[in-house]
Amino acid sequence: MKIITYNVNGIRSAISKGFIEWLQAANPDMICLQELKAEEHQIEKQLLTDLGYHLYWYSAQKKGYSGVAIFTKVLPKHVEYGCGIEAYDNEGRVLRTDFEDFSLMSVYMPSGSSGDERQGFKFQWMNDFQGYINDLKVQIPNLIVSGDYNICHQPIDIHNPKSNANSSGFLPEEREWMGQFLESGFIDTFRHFNPEPHHYTWWSFRAGARAKNLGWRIDYNCATLPLKDRLTRAYILPEAKHSDHCPSVVELD
Repeated sequence: MKIITYNVNGIRSAISKGFIEWLQAANPDMICLQELKAEEHQIEKQLLTDLGYHLYWYSAQKKGYSGVAIFTKVLPKHVEYGCGIEAYDNEGRVLRTDFEDFSLMSVYMPSGSSGDERQGFKFQWMNDFQGYINDLKVQIPNLIVSGDYNICHQPIDIHNPKSNANSSGFLPEEREWMGQFLESGFIDTFRHFNPEPHHYTWWSFRAGARAKNLGWRIDYNCATLPLKDRLTRAYILPEAKHSDHCPSVVELD
């Protein structure tokens, strides 16, 4: 089974850049999308259903903002929209599909890069989301939390850790939270298979950052420990260029 997470930075924009054709070629069983910036009726859904996908979509209340989706070739037995916390559900940040032997979440964690107010919102999210996940793991021990975490965990995950030490997304509090999140019972599946540096999932649009591979790894497929023996491979697809992010993939039996 192949699962992809991809922040598309506007699904309509991504489709105009060949996203549908890429999806057909990549052929994941499931794909988690973030930052849709659109409602379901604003795209031609048949392009996706013709590829065999069931579409589950959770938009933000604010038009053209945030939003997550899961497209899956396997019909889920249940779909959970939101996490039950109004501030985050209004922004369309959490969507979960439950299958027979595991559950998959598409999550778009807040960015704090626009200023102190949103950084404070991000810190509150980190605290609330950890509590939510702690409770959820009791009910659903086999869980994959895929999405844009907006956090680089270690210096290896960012092109210039020294100059970004005070940047949102690489703040000590964020990195500590990411470490605690993993220690609470998750595997960073990409790092599980790939210990080497210079692998990123997001690049600034400025100064030719992507061509120079001056990036950040902020998109993850994190799997709970009971799934460890089922993991077979994890990798990043930097050649997919429909967004300022690229897809991150995990494969499991």
